[in-house]
Amino acid sequence: MGAAVLGVLVEAFAPRGSRRPVQLTISALALAGALVAVVWRWTVVDSDGAQELVGGQLLEDPFTLMAQGIVLISALLALFVIADRAQTKEGAFAASAAARPGSPEERELIRAEVQQTEVYPLVLFAVTGMIAFPAAGDLLTLFIALEVLSLPLYILSGMARRKRLISQEAALKYFLLGAFSSAFFLMGLVLLYGFSGSVRFSEVASATTQTVGMDWMLIAGIVLVLIGLLFKVGAVPFHSWTPDVYQGAPTPITGFMAAGTKVAAFGAMLRFLYVIGSSMAEDLEILLWAVIIATMLVGTVMGIIQNDIKRMLAYSSIAHAGFVLIAVTSFEASGISATLFYLLAYSVATIGAFGVVTLVREKDAAGNITGEATSLEAWAGLGKTNPGLATAMLIFLLSFAGIPLTGGFVGKFVAFAAGIEGGAWPLVVIAVLASAATAFFYFRLVVLMFFEEPAEGTTTISSEGMSLVTIVLCAIATIALGVVPGPIMELIGQAAVLLP
Repeated sequence: MGAAVLGVLVEAFAPRGSRRPVQLTISALALAGALVAVVWRWTVVDSDGAQELVGGQLLEDPFTLMAQGIVLISALLALFVIADRAQTKEGAFAASAAARPGSPEERELIRAEVQQTEVYPLVLFAVTGMIAFPAAGDLLTLFIALEVLSLPLYILSGMARRKRLISQEAALKYFLLGAFSSAFFLMGLVLLYGFSGSVRFSEVASATTQTVGMDWMLIAGIVLVLIGLLFKVGAVPFHSWTPDVYQGAPTPITGFMAAGTKVAAFGAMLRFLYVIGSSMAEDLEILLWAVIIATMLVGTVMGIIQNDIKRMLAYSSIAHAGFVLIAVTSFEASGISATLFYLLAYSVATIGAFGVVTLVREKDAAGNITGEATSLEAWAGLGKTNPGLATAMLIFLLSFAGIPLTGGFVGKFVAFAAGIEGGAWPLVVIAVLASAATAFFYFRLVVLMFFEEPAEGTTTISSEGMSLVTIVLCAIATIALGVVPGPIMELIGQAAVLLP
């Protein structure tokens, strides 16, 4: 957060030409430094035990640190895609987000090659909220973290360089629906405070066994808070923002948001459900099962009929949210470690996939490179024109589909195993069928890339190389998590400890 504030000062006082390298350096050092700090705190907690911070508003335990580590790894990988510029010397962001699309002012800024460097502090502010979210020890801190991570994302979603109107529409939809979800969250907070007289997770949990005759208030409060959290993970029926925002937002931000927000929101949901909701698990079971089934089915069915790759990946993320929820709602220790591993595997594959999308572009009749080629048909023959990018995309798609020797397979296996352990075997059966169905739209893209002739009007671009670094690292991590998951599973297994 200190680096984000410093970035704001850089925007105010640094010469325009020097802002981008300074902002990128500050952001990279901040994220790397935070990751080092998380590793250091892990060793401290491992030897001295978990502890409460800031009067119990933040909790430092193995679970918090592992979730924060995954968020920071995702953010660091996404930062390189966000910062990369194409061979045309343009990034993914508008020269000035405040300029009216198509106006003379915008054209003048584009000709002057102005770069939108406010992106970097906004990303850091969002990451601040993301790492505070799973660490929150009370409902007020949880809400503040929710807003800190959400508000920068609303702005970032409307900053795409091309297709500005679609981008601004996405930002507006995200903001309005996010405001509604925050209202539900706050109403739930009020009801839980009225029930227990406290906003602390531990005290609300204690009240569930001591307060008599007010179960309706407790259940209503839990459900309303859950609605706010389910919105952030894109679960049905709170998913309607997801395809539009994924499609309209700048592609690097889509990857960052898809990975980081899910890790943070599922982390917060785990602590909330396991500390407060575990005593009401039977009362919540029907609701949670209905949400999980609807999420898996909608994500699968709607994903099959998409012709835009970003919308396809959006519905894929909805289906994956349903798979993760099976582990989250198992109310078993194995569910905690399974959720964290799944989120790690999903995050690296997602950031890598959207990194590939940024490098596949359309070109006009004159051969000029234009926007991203998001139509599925435009990806035909990519394996022949750029085998490296196509192979990387293949690895990520195989992971999404849950094919063995990828991180996605191990993630689904441990998530479904946790669900069976928690007695949710009917959900696992539906999830296996849905997972098989989702493989259709992943392999449809694979067939297009490797077994069709190259599409006219599509090309791949070179860039400064930062996106390629992220893509290679994500591909290696995806394979490593599938081939040798043992060490990571053992480390994450130690994180299945929640401080109430």
